[in-house]
Amino acid sequence: MDSRKEGLPRKSCFSAQQLHVAKWLSPFFFTCAIYFLLWIPDNQPSWVGALVKCLPVLSLVVFLRAVDSGGGYSLLLQGALLCSAVGDACLIWPEAFLCGVAAFAAAHLLYLRAFSLTPLRPDLLLSVILASLLYYGLLLWHLPPTMVLPLTAYSLVLATVLWRGLARGGSASWGVLLFTLSDAMLAWNAFAQPLPHARLVVMTTYYSAQILISLSAPRVPFKSN
Repeated sequence: MDSRKEGLPRKSCFSAQQLHVAKWLSPFFFTCAIYFLLWIPDNQPSWVGALVKCLPVLSLVVFLRAVDSGGGYSLLLQGALLCSAVGDACLIWPEAFLCGVAAFAAAHLLYLRAFSLTPLRPDLLLSVILASLLYYGLLLWHLPPTMVLPLTAYSLVLATVLWRGLARGGSASWGVLLFTLSDAMLAWNAFAQPLPHARLVVMTTYYSAQILISLSAPRVPFKSN
């Protein structure tokens, strides 16, 4: 029976709330397009380049403020995104690399607080430890002495966030996986061996990670009803 002929109401493909979410996500995709169109080629470090790089992450802060401004989980994600934006800007300049690492470590600590320790999932912890030891054991041979301590500390924080994000499930689990992959490729490209199209792959996985984690906010209807 055709509901249009019978005058019966048809279920809309998208609810008003989902359209509201899509509207506030559009600046993220727009600013990502600007970044990839303008700044994928190697450019001299500049504040303009830093701003273009940070805009997608900052747009996710605005997105969360617009669609889920009241929850503590959302506020922690917003803080993590702001710290990530600081880290993005710092990594534009090679001499500010450790400042960028510190900013991203602060972001991960906020993500860790948001993901909490329930459910515990110790089985996932064992898998994360084994994978992290394998990767970092290989990377360690290529690190300059000044980087060993700060990157070891950062790796411990990142591995913990990976564990808690996987335990949380949903889009957060995919987000932390992509974040870990992005950081792993960034470090390998910087210290071990240049990777083909490294900047493109690192930033694609990084932006994808940030939006997936943002979509894990409880009040964001990222699934169809």
